[in-house]
Amino acid sequence: MHIQDFPQLESIERIEQGFEALGYICSTKIATAVFLAFQLRKPVLVEGPPGVGKTELAKTCAELLSVPLIRLQCYEGLDEAKALYEWKYGKQLLYTQVLKEKLGDLLHGAKGLAESVERLHQFGDIFYSEDFLEPRPLLKAMQQERGAILLIDEVDKSDYEFESLLLEILSDYQVSIPEIGTVKASVSPMVFLTSNNSRDISDALKRRCLHLYIPFPSVELEERIVLSRVPDIDATLRHQLVAFVHSLRDLDLKKAPAISETLDWARSLLLLHAEQLDEALVRSTLNVLLKFEDDINSAESGLVELLRGADSAA
Repeated sequence: MHIQDFPQLESIERIEQGFEALGYICSTKIATAVFLAFQLRKPVLVEGPPGVGKTELAKTCAELLSVPLIRLQCYEGLDEAKALYEWKYGKQLLYTQVLKEKLGDLLHGAKGLAESVERLHQFGDIFYSEDFLEPRPLLKAMQQERGAILLIDEVDKSDYEFESLLLEILSDYQVSIPEIGTVKASVSPMVFLTSNNSRDISDALKRRCLHLYIPFPSVELEERIVLSRVPDIDATLRHQLVAFVHSLRDLDLKKAPAISETLDWARSLLLLHAEQLDEALVRSTLNVLLKFEDDINSAESGLVELLRGADSAA
């Protein structure tokens, strides 16, 4: 990826403006990380609580640059065959059957065993050519002519063995396929790795990446996000609901409401034609914000104080 091909990334200010136009309201810190990642050709390891916009950052970057978003969802046991490439065994089997049927024609006129084996060997190479190769996300990202955004999502759910594979690929953006040789990216993809901190990422992988931590947003930033994504909601109600969500995050909850839940709640209140928060409305919609019954009970026990604080903040 070259800057002349992507003027959208030529400055931090242009990145902020471009993201905002696409509905992703980001901090200067996030825009700076994207700018440096592009200029330095380094992956970005994005950490933070679930639902703060880590995955959405990669999606928005792909939309801004008009390049493909190639996503690899990580999980325990993820291996090379699912992440990098595998052979099209069904197609190989079909072609083997065709070759078997034509074996007589193929070996016709061959003089001796050596010549027969030589003719068969020529077909053996064909079976392990690119025509029979099934690229998975890592290899597919390296094959894009204009570059791509490679999203390695929830890398903390994978095994340490998979991290070792990533180290090899992210160092030079190339991979060795024994039957074909080394495949190198003509245009290096822009890589985002996300983590919810369910386990520690190895130091070796962290050294390869720029580090970006996305926390829960400030009240002001979250209001801008709600305004961008749910523009029809009343301003007073927007102030109240954001203040209320921030009060909930101060409680000892199993899962604090994320930005995605704030937006879902804003859309729900809009559908219910709400003009301001009241106790009955909040009780009936708390399940949009909170995903555990214990959390809902904790919030309901102090609901009057939470609402009073939201009214004061608004």
